[in-house]
Amino acid sequence: MASRILVINPNSSQSCTAGIAESLKSFAAPGRTPFEVVSLPGGPPAIVTWRDWFSVAEPLCQMVEREKAEAYVIACVSDPGIDAIRTVTDRPVFGPFRAAVASALARAERFGVIAFVEASKARQRRVLQAMGVEARLAASIALNLPMETLTDPTAARAALCDTAKALVAAGSEAVILGCAGMAGHRAAVEDAAGVPVIEPCQAAAAQALLALA
Repeated sequence: MASRILVINPNSSQSCTAGIAESLKSFAAPGRTPFEVVSLPGGPPAIVTWRDWFSVAEPLCQMVEREKAEAYVIACVSDPGIDAIRTVTDRPVFGPFRAAVASALARAERFGVIAFVEASKARQRRVLQAMGVEARLAASIALNLPMETLTDPTAARAALCDTAKALVAAGSEAVILGCAGMAGHRAAVEDAAGVPVIEPCQAAAAQALLALA
């Protein structure tokens, strides 16, 4: 088995994949299982609709069967295919949204989500219902910006910061970045919001390392 934690971005945005890899650099350390960040071949430009969400489940299963690793992170904050993928491997499989929610609840009574698009809310609400924590969600606000705008170092930053402030005003004591494309903005959004801001791929990475410890 390859000594790695495989992080799979299920969309085809190379800037998104690069942003995820950059966000995980701080986890590298001597003697620690390394992260390898890859894109799903043939994935959609972004996971926008339920159809996108379902379309990547089987390709992700096949990739996990083919690419052996000690653990897997499916790097989309709608957690596509997690239940199916867990049936094709005996290794841990982590969904960033589930990991981010667990991290938020460890630090706050109520949290908010900056969603990628309006359609993301229903998928994330289903996860919250499955976890039994929907009542802890203070608010979810969608940015409705293209993936390539989110991954730009500056183009979406003001909108992200303003949205985080609105979530805090709605009662959020922590904020979850609801798309992996937002990874590069975590520190700036936290400075603007004044509350913990959680980047889900980092949260899943931390859980993966703990699972292998």
